[in-house]
Amino acid sequence: MTDMSTIQLTGQAEPGTAPRLAGRTLVVLVVLLVAQFMLAVDFSILNVALPAIGTGMGLPIGRLQWIATAFALPAAGFTLLFGRVADLFGRRRLFLLGLALLAVASLAGGLATDPAVLIAARVAQGLATAAVTPAGLALLTTAFPEGPLRERALGLNGALMSAGFTAGAVLGGVLTDLLSWRWAFLINVPVALAVLLIAPRVLAESRPEAAARERLDLPGAITVTLGLLALVLGLTEAGQHGWTHPAALPVLLLGTALLGVFLVVERRAAAPLVPPAVLRRPTVRLGNLIGLLAFLTETSLVFLLTLYLQEVLDFSALAAGLSFGVLGLGTVLGGTLAARAIARLGTRGALLAGGLAQAAATGALLLLGPGTGWLWLLLPATFVGGVGNMLVIVGFMVTATAGLPDREQGTAAGLATMTQQIGITMGTPVMSAIVAASAPAHGILTGIALAVLANTALVLVAVLASTRLKQRS
Repeated sequence: MTDMSTIQLTGQAEPGTAPRLAGRTLVVLVVLLVAQFMLAVDFSILNVALPAIGTGMGLPIGRLQWIATAFALPAAGFTLLFGRVADLFGRRRLFLLGLALLAVASLAGGLATDPAVLIAARVAQGLATAAVTPAGLALLTTAFPEGPLRERALGLNGALMSAGFTAGAVLGGVLTDLLSWRWAFLINVPVALAVLLIAPRVLAESRPEAAARERLDLPGAITVTLGLLALVLGLTEAGQHGWTHPAALPVLLLGTALLGVFLVVERRAAAPLVPPAVLRRPTVRLGNLIGLLAFLTETSLVFLLTLYLQEVLDFSALAAGLSFGVLGLGTVLGGTLAARAIARLGTRGALLAGGLAQAAATGALLLLGPGTGWLWLLLPATFVGGVGNMLVIVGFMVTATAGLPDREQGTAAGLATMTQQIGITMGTPVMSAIVAASAPAHGILTGIALAVLANTALVLVAVLASTRLKQRS
């Protein structure tokens, strides 16, 4: 199997210090991080632009959600499949094909004059994300050996992903106000083309030799993809219309059943989509559980605090958005400090420290009251929580991809990406259901407080899972 060992790694760090990156290694990292940052921006860039898109395309309010759903469904549903495809047929090849699809889809979305074309472009963007994200993460983990350099690279990747979510919301508003909502699509085109021009020159292919390649597990691919599509659709519908909606609970049950069938298929398959040996690894199982809870809790907390700022404190959308800048700073700081924390505390120690910090900061929000004076608590708490959450996310990425041979890194990256997408998707409907159940009888502030309490409890579950990991330093 060819790998990326020809890339020279420089500046191996002393224990407790951050590793240095230089030369070709730095170029490889920049190319991969730019692509991942762009994909993170895509998750949120259209949220602010949705009203303008509805007006421009003649879409009623009830159909605007499909602009987001059309992206989320393939982005989550196909990540595991594409992670395995990357392992079998080449990570760089899939990475480049995905970027090319993203450029074409973004151009089509930006020029669309028909709602059907716009929705199709979002589906294609989601498919591109499902291909590029696991392939890019696998390229990153195979480019850097386990240890300080990989931890540093994953820390920067986590920081930029988080920054991308925040930047997407800001950039979407700026582009929509100053130019047009179409630029929320078109901005991807020059960035994707630039990466496509540079990437083939610096990224080496990584895949098994032809004689060692296995066939793709089609029954497993079909069941897991349909199961994930149903799960994400059910969660999305629950968030929009409630858990009793016909497209919510029944579809969720269907998705769960299909995922159960997938596990049965994998046990019997000659060349499973996810080798059982991978799933049996405690680092993979526990790492992905921790990652799921990390993404679920922090993204849903943003939803809860948006309710608090706008419904309780009567902030405008712009003022509420600016308030989250502090959270963004915390996550960026956490991502840049993660490698140092792992070097000093070990992976488990960093997970525990980050989880406890996030739990304490989230729990402090239970004290919020009905007045702007409570911002003195909200702002520092969200900053500390952002630092802690990013330590957990980087620790999850390191744990979930550790100890696996290069031939399985695409599968591990696909699992990690799937975990991220499902966590982001399911957090808001779960917390929204808690608020909706309590608010009518006890008020919106009480409903938010109960959801924050549930959020804190889930963070503590992640902390408990972290204690079961063996210490890695």
